[in-house]
Amino acid sequence: MPRRSRWMHLVAGVVAGVTLGVFLKLCLRTSSRSSIQACPDASKLYVEPDPLAIIGMAPTETVENSNRTLVFVGVMTAEQYLDTRARAVFDTWGQDLPGRIAFFSSEVSRAPGLPLVPLRFVDDSYPPQKKSFLMLLYMYEKYGDKFEWFMRADDDVYVRGDKLGEFLRSVDSRKPQFIGQAGRGTTAERDALALEYNENFCMGGPGVLISRETLRRVAPHVKYCLKHLYTTHEDVELGRCVAKFAGVSCTWSYDMQTILHHNGSGSAAYTASLKKREVHRAITLHPVKDHRQMYRLHTYFKNLGIQELRERSLDLHRDIASSLHELGVEADKVEEYILPGGEPLFPDKMGDPGYLGNNKILGAPINMNRYKPDDVEDIVHFDFISKSIYSISHSNPKRRIESPLKEAIDDVIREVMEIINAPSRQRGRVIEFNELLYGYTRLQPLHGVDHVLDLLLKYKRYRGRKMTAAVRRHAYLQQSFTGTEIRELPIGEPPPFEDPAILEKIEGAGNDYEDFDESSQQQASFLDFGKLNVRGAFESGLMKIQNNLPKVLQWNDEEYEYPLYDRRINFVMPLSGRQETFGRFMKNYEEIILKTDQAVSLIIVLYLDSNNPLDYVNTQSLVKYYSDLYGKDMRIIQMGSTTFSRGAALTEGLKACNDDDLVFFIDVDMMFNHISLRRIRINTIKYNQVYFPIVFSEFNPDVVNGEDYNKFKDEVLVADDDIGKFVEEADEEPKSERELANLKYSREINDDNGYFRQYGFGILGIYKCDFMRVGGFDLNIKGWGMEDVQLFETLIKSNLTVYRTADDTLVHKFHSVECDKNLEKSQFLMCLGTKASTYGSDKHMAYYMLNHPEVLWPQEFESANQEQSPNDGDNKDAKDKGAS
Repeated sequence: MPRRSRWMHLVAGVVAGVTLGVFLKLCLRTSSRSSIQACPDASKLYVEPDPLAIIGMAPTETVENSNRTLVFVGVMTAEQYLDTRARAVFDTWGQDLPGRIAFFSSEVSRAPGLPLVPLRFVDDSYPPQKKSFLMLLYMYEKYGDKFEWFMRADDDVYVRGDKLGEFLRSVDSRKPQFIGQAGRGTTAERDALALEYNENFCMGGPGVLISRETLRRVAPHVKYCLKHLYTTHEDVELGRCVAKFAGVSCTWSYDMQTILHHNGSGSAAYTASLKKREVHRAITLHPVKDHRQMYRLHTYFKNLGIQELRERSLDLHRDIASSLHELGVEADKVEEYILPGGEPLFPDKMGDPGYLGNNKILGAPINMNRYKPDDVEDIVHFDFISKSIYSISHSNPKRRIESPLKEAIDDVIREVMEIINAPSRQRGRVIEFNELLYGYTRLQPLHGVDHVLDLLLKYKRYRGRKMTAAVRRHAYLQQSFTGTEIRELPIGEPPPFEDPAILEKIEGAGNDYEDFDESSQQQASFLDFGKLNVRGAFESGLMKIQNNLPKVLQWNDEEYEYPLYDRRINFVMPLSGRQETFGRFMKNYEEIILKTDQAVSLIIVLYLDSNNPLDYVNTQSLVKYYSDLYGKDMRIIQMGSTTFSRGAALTEGLKACNDDDLVFFIDVDMMFNHISLRRIRINTIKYNQVYFPIVFSEFNPDVVNGEDYNKFKDEVLVADDDIGKFVEEADEEPKSERELANLKYSREINDDNGYFRQYGFGILGIYKCDFMRVGGFDLNIKGWGMEDVQLFETLIKSNLTVYRTADDTLVHKFHSVECDKNLEKSQFLMCLGTKASTYGSDKHMAYYMLNHPEVLWPQEFESANQEQSPNDGDNKDAKDKGAS
C-alpha cells in the first residue's frame, strides 16, 4: 500500500475515534448523582415537560379565578444544590406562596419531587448570566399570561409568602415595575460596571420583583442582552436590559433595604437569635447558606403566625363579649346565645374539636385593674425595672434582671415598635427604639402579665423636610393568658429522620465508650444508627411492610405490651460505699416498689470504697436479703476497685438492659414515691422525648433548724402550735396505704426546706435506644460531675425533645459535698457551687451574717482585737488603785 494511502487511513481512523469519543461522552454524561444517563438529544427527540404540570397548575386557572396566581417565583439553583438548598426551599417557604414556584438549573439536572425546569443548552457555570436571562424568557413564554408578578430568586434566600403577597397587592402590576434593593456598585467598581449616570440595578441576592408588563417588554430582547454583556455581574446586566427595553430602573426606596434584607455576615447570617427587628420586618432574608437554617427560619415564622392568630382570636372574643354586653346578654349565657335564624354563636362545646374557647375568660377586656384581690395578702405587687430589678417579694430586693424576664421585655418592646411603625410607609417616618428608661411589671397567674414601660424613642422623618428627634412614650401593656392546649405525643413510633451530617459529627466526636468485656470490633456489630448496615436496612424494610399491612395482619407489640402506667422501669444506680444511705434508699424502695409489686427493676453498679471496704460486702448482703424476701429483680454489677466514674457506671449498668427498655438514672440520696413512677412513665417517650426532672434538694438540716439561721440574737419567737400539724377532718375519708406511702416519702416544699435544683441534670428518664443513638456519656470525663451536663447538651442538639419540670415527689436528701482540689477547674467550680447552694436559703444566710458581723467585716474585728493589748488590764488596775 502506498505511504500516502496509509497516512490517509491513519488520519481517518483518528478522526473517527475522536468523533466517537465525543459522542459517547455527550451521550453517557455522568452527573453529580453518580449515575449514567442517556443523552436526550442524540438518542431521541427532546420532549419538553408540560410547563403547567411542572408547577401543578390547572389550564383553567387564571388571575381572575385563582388565589395562587399572584406571583411566580423562579429560583436559580445548580445540580449540586438540588438535594439540599432547593429541597429546603420547596419544603419551607415554597409551600406558602400566593402563587407558584419552579427551580431552574442546568439541562442535565434531575430532581424527582421538585418542580424543576432543566434549561436547554445551560450549564451550572458561574456567573449565571445565561441561566438568568433564559429563565426570564421561559417565564414569559410559558407563564406570561398566568401571573401578575414574577420574582427572580436564588436558592439561598428565604421568602415570607404572607408578607410578599401583602406587599405585591399594594402595587399596580399593570405598570412597568422593577423592584429590588437598588445599587450602583462600590466606588471602586462603578466605572467597570459601565452604568450611565441615571442607571442602576437591583441586587440579585435578596430577590428581584418584575411586573407582568415589565416582563412583556424585556423578554423578547433577552437574546440581544445576552450578546451585549458589559460585565460578568448577572444582576447588573439584567438591570441594564430592563432599563433599555422597559424604560424603568430599579425602584429607589428607603424601605427596600429592610423588606428585602441582605445580611453581610455571609455564612453566619441568621444563625444566631432571630428575635431582631430586621428579621421581623423583612419580606426576604439573604443569604441562608446552610439549608438546615432554612427549616429553622420557617419554624420561627410559623410560630410568629400562631402568635398572631392567637392575638386575632382574642380580639374577636373581646368584640363578641363587648357586643353582647351592649345587647344586655349576661356573661354566663354567651356560650348558649342563638343568633337570628337559629344559628348558635358557639356551635361547638367544650371537648369538641372545633371548640373556640371560653368567652368569659378570653373575652375579658384589657384592663390593668381587672384582677381584684380579696384581701391584702392576695395583692400582686409590681416589680420596678431600671438597670436592675427591685422586688419586695424576693429575698434579694435588688438583683440583676434574669434572662427570661429580659427576653420577655425585649419581645414586648419589639411588638410595640412593630405596632407603632405599621403605618410608617404611608406617613413617611420611622420610630426607632433607643432605651428603656424604667418600667414596672407583675405576673398574675390567672390573668397574664402587666407592664408599664417608659420608652426613649428616636423619631425619624424621611419624607418631606427630614428631621430626627428624641421622644418619650409610656406604654401600658397587658399580655393575656389563653386556654391550655393539650397535644398527644406518639409512643413507640419509629425514630425520626436524623440529618446524616449530624450523625457523622456525633459518630466522630469520640463519644463511643470502651466496653469492659468486649473489644471495639465486637461493639461495632451493635446496631449503629450512624451507619446504613444490612441489619438496619432489613429492620427498616420490615417496618415499612408492617405499616402498610391491613390492621388485622399487622404484628404489633402493643397487644403484648403492658399498659402505659405499668411499663417497666429499670433503675440504674451507681454506688460507692455509703452503706447507711443505701439502707435508707432500700427502705424507700421496699415500701414503694417491693410491697406493691411495681414493675420496676433495680440495677446497682457497685464500686469498692477503699475508706469503707466493708460496705462493699454489706451492700451485696442487703440486696440479697430483699431479693430473697420478695423474689424481685435486683442485680449488682461489681466494679471492684475500679476508679469511680458516674458516667462509666451508668453506661455499664445499661448493658444489663435491652434496647427498648425504659431506664431511669437515680442516685442513692434520692427519695421517691408512686407519683414519681407515674411521671417517669408518661414523660419519657421512646424516639421522641427524654425526661429531666428538676428535683427538690434539701438544705442542711442543722441550718434549717439552727437558731443562728432563723432569728436574731436574743429574739424570742412565739411558736404556733398548729403549724406543721396535719389535722384530719371528721368527714374526710381515710387515706389508702398508697397515699400514706406517698406522704411518707415526700417533703413540704418551701424556700426554707430546700430548693429546686434547676441546674442539676443527673436524674434522667430515657429509653436505652435513644441513649445509644445520641452517643451516650463522654467517658473521658473523670471525677465529680460534668458528664451529665455534657449529655444534656447533646440531647438538646438532637431531634429528641428534652422535657424539664419541677417534680416535688423526687427529693434529694442532704449530704455534705467534698470537692477534690485535683479536679479540673470547671468541675471544681461546679462542685463548689453545688456545695454552697445546698447549705441553706438566702434567708438563713442573711440571719447568720447579721448574727455574726465578724464574717461580713473580718478586718474591722481583727483591728479591734489588735488595739486591745495585754497591758490594758494593768492600766485598769492602776486607775482603780488611784481612785481608791
